[in-house]
Amino acid sequence: MTSVSLGMPSAPPPVLAPRRKTRQIKVGSVGVGSDSPISVQSMTTTPTTDINATLQQIAELTASGCDIVRVACPSADDAEALPIIAKKSQIPVIADIHFQPKYVFAAIEAGCAAVRVNPGNIRKFDDQVKEIARAAKDHGTSIRIGVNAGSLEPGILKKYGKATPEALVESAVWEASLFEEHGFHDFKISVKHNDPVIMVAAYEMLAEKGDWPLHLGVTEAGPAFQGTIKSATAFGALLSRGIGDTIRVSLSAPPVEEIKVGNQILQSLNLRPRKLEIVSCPSCGRAQVDVYTLAEQVTAGLEGMEIPLRVAVMGCVVNGPGEAREADLGVASGNGKGQIFVRGEVIKTVPEDQIVETLIEEAMRIAEEMGDADGEDALKGSPVVSVS
Repeated sequence: MTSVSLGMPSAPPPVLAPRRKTRQIKVGSVGVGSDSPISVQSMTTTPTTDINATLQQIAELTASGCDIVRVACPSADDAEALPIIAKKSQIPVIADIHFQPKYVFAAIEAGCAAVRVNPGNIRKFDDQVKEIARAAKDHGTSIRIGVNAGSLEPGILKKYGKATPEALVESAVWEASLFEEHGFHDFKISVKHNDPVIMVAAYEMLAEKGDWPLHLGVTEAGPAFQGTIKSATAFGALLSRGIGDTIRVSLSAPPVEEIKVGNQILQSLNLRPRKLEIVSCPSCGRAQVDVYTLAEQVTAGLEGMEIPLRVAVMGCVVNGPGEAREADLGVASGNGKGQIFVRGEVIKTVPEDQIVETLIEEAMRIAEEMGDADGEDALKGSPVVSVS
């Protein structure tokens, strides 16, 4: 059989809008700003004092595609754990600081790649910006000015009555001006709110005020389903206009789930190279196979696939052949059998109970061909086919 050429097209994939031009900063080894790819962040849920558990979770996040990780530092014991975590983590570590300004300096001294400061709840923060800026500059540490709807400065909250977009932006711009007044420019800004509409308005307003790189987040987004919808809606609105340089999907779920959602959002907007993409029909009265089960089994069987592969799992003869023909690999099912397509050509017809196995075999073959061509592994791990 003639081999097929798969993978990303040579030309850059289209995007909805060019990136907003921002200054460039570094978070450890990761560039943040319009000259760098949009990065995906998460935060550990383990006690920072449990160094082994925290490093294990960071390793899991790294394997899932996390670029930058944040760890909480609410106590002196947490601060003491930071040097080891920062040194042994495979990805840059950001220390998350609230209330106690002394931990900002401790995190910088510990070698953290960056420090997230919350001006609204750190005591006498504005009075210490000069010293923080000097320490950060001396250690090559970047800063995130993290304004949050739930912890605005009392004065600004009194002025606006609640956390409006204007209130969030005024707080952020004021703090940015203090750092810049002391010659420090290596910072990014976030203005988070739990309401996507307010959050989007705040970031749009902030983007007009300066060239700072922006970290996107819907704070307290909720459980996995709700949080995914809210984050995808807000991020999509901003990223589609070129606003946003690094993101964190906040879910009441294991951190790895945040990374999966964040990467998928970026891939869907062509802001990160696409990997495995399953195209499957929602099923209807025309379907002659169990599309739900087929799609789930194919997805599970291809977990770990690293090549940019679009797989179509279709259940009827109306749209099935067309979608399967347009995909890299696909099946159009009906009458107890499935036509297997590779790049637009039917290569075989198999019984329904062999569809999943055949798709996995073909995907593996494609991965091997691409790995041979690239001189590296195109598949991390071995897909497992589970057919019930």
